[in-house]
Parts: sequence; C-alpha cells; structure tokens
Amino acid sequence: MTIRKRLILSNLAMVFLPITGMLGLEIIMGVVMFRMMNLTPADSIGLFTQVRFIGMIGILIVTNGMLTYYVSKTILTPANKLNEATKKLAAGERDFAIQVDRSDELGELARSFEEMRRKLKEAEALEKKYEAGRKELIASISHDLKTPITSIKGYMMAIRDGVADTPEKQQRYVSRIIKKTEEMDHLINELFLYSKLDVNRVPFHFEKVDLAAYFGDYLEEVRFEHEDIETEIVESGESFHVKADRKQIHRVVTNLIQNSLKFIDKEKKQLNVSLSEKGPMVVVKISDNGPGIPGEAIPFIFDQFYQGDAARSKSLRGSGLGLAISKKIIELHGGEIHAESGEGKGTTMAFTLERWEVTDG
Repeated sequence: MTIRKRLILSNLAMVFLPITGMLGLEIIMGVVMFRMMNLTPADSIGLFTQVRFIGMIGILIVTNGMLTYYVSKTILTPANKLNEATKKLAAGERDFAIQVDRSDELGELARSFEEMRRKLKEAEALEKKYEAGRKELIASISHDLKTPITSIKGYMMAIRDGVADTPEKQQRYVSRIIKKTEEMDHLINELFLYSKLDVNRVPFHFEKVDLAAYFGDYLEEVRFEHEDIETEIVESGESFHVKADRKQIHRVVTNLIQNSLKFIDKEKKQLNVSLSEKGPMVVVKISDNGPGIPGEAIPFIFDQFYQGDAARSKSLRGSGLGLAISKKIIELHGGEIHAESGEGKGTTMAFTLERWEVTDG
C-alpha cells in the first residue's frame, strides 16, 4: 500500500472510529442502564451524560493512540532508518546494508539508496585499485627509464674521461648509446599508447578485414625473415571477415608473433595460426612450440610491466607493455584475449574479433 493511501485511511479512521465508538458506547450504556438496571430516562440522564463524556474522551485517546502508532510504525520508523543510513554514508561508512521488505514509496527510496551505497562502495574500491595501479605504474616507469639512462650516462662519462681511447671503442660506445636511446624511445612510445588506450583516447577506424588473407601475407613475411621456422594456417569455417582497425590489429598480431619468435628455443621452430567461427565472433589462435609459460604466471601476463622470470631471460626482456596493450586493443574491439600454456608445452594466444556483417557496410 502506498503512503498516500495509508494517510487517507488514517484520516478517515480518525473520523469514523470515534463516531463508531460513540455509537457503540451509547448502545451498550442504554442496554445496561435502561434494561439491566431498570433506570428511567429522567433518573439517569445526568449519569448517562457523564459516562458518555468520559467514554468519548477514552475513545478519542485510544483511537488517536492506535493511529499514531500505525503511522509511526509504517512511515516514521522506516524514514528514521533511512535518515540514520544517510548519516552513516555521509560519515564515510560503506559496509552496511538496508533491508527492504516493502513496496511503497519508502521501499522504493530504500532500494534506490541501497543501490547508490553499493555503487559508491564499488567506485571507491575501483578508485583505490586505480590509485595502486598508478603508483605501480610510476614506480615501473621510473625503474625502466632509469636503467637505460644510467647506461647512457656511463658510456658518456667513459668517452669524456678517455676510457674509449680508440676510434673503434668510441664507435662501439656511441652505438650502445644509440641502442639505449632507441630502447627509451620505444618504451616512451609504448607508455604513451598504453595511457591513451587506458582512457579511450585512441581513435579507431573500423573496416572490413579478411583475416585469412591477412595472416597468409603476414606468415609469408615471417618465413622470409626467419628461414628456420615453419608456419601453418588452419581454417575452420567459411568466412573470416571481421570488423577491425587494421593498424591496431596488426600491432596486436605483431606483439604476439614477435613474442613467440623471441622465445622459441627449439631447433625446429613451429608457428601455427588457426581461424574458426564462434557465433558472431571469429576466434584467432597463434600457437608456438616454445618453452611455454608457468601456470602460476598466466593470470598476470597481460598486466602492465609484468615480465615472468621463468619464461624470459634477462637479455630477452621487452618493455613489459606489449601484452597489456594487446589486451586493451582487443577489448576496445569488443573481443577477448587469453593465453593457454604450460612449461614445456608451448604457448597459444587466443583472441576474438567481431565478424563483419552486411549491415556494417
């Protein structure tokens, strides 16, 4: 029942209950005084008036008390509970809940309040998570930039102090400085791209991309540059046209395949790509016969700056942002990405992209 109906009924009750009570009291008094006590109207009119007056006062007190209790229980008490909850929320408390067991306006207000409290709690938790991530990002950036800067500084001081006392040694030091500078430039570009992807500031230009033709060309280039690797494309479906930003998907594929090529340690190297259809999505799997990734590391490989020691030697480490960037790009395409691997079993990187529909243009 709505609050409006409750108030209307309580107002009506304030009128009809006393009248009904008075009529009932007069009937009872008449029966008692005139039939049971055999009094005449002339003898009992004074007593009748006094008793009726006292009864009327009692009825008014009882009915008003009952109605006040009813209004307090059904309206004021829930309102006070909401008021207390509001004070808790304003004081910064989030770990409480409001039990809602009514369907009127106060119940709807309580449900809205509870939803607001829950979302506020989630938002604060997310803010703390992002703050922790921001601090971790700053620490990682500082560490990763400090390493090449220290190396460059050392080479420059060696040249200044005459340690590089031959043209060959000077050339070697200059080459290392250039290499370290290129590493810094690559890291800064990766950081810039990741930060833009994180706040959706990278423009995407979606078009129709034929993944079968794309991977055919890509793997041909891989074989040309790496004569010791075998490649294969397995297609399970009729059409592999997807809606994608060609440039960004190329970045994802390059990240994944270059990772595979970097860590394959077998004499006979194998790189396979499989394409399949799954509802409205196309599933892409890139598999290698490398050393694999430890099971405990798989949940973290798409985190920024994560570099698993068990899967990478120090000399093969990259920026630690490649897979994190790949994940962001795939998610902004409406797809998902994950890894399937185990130590000594090779690695499969799988991601999904939305199929190109006729309505897309």
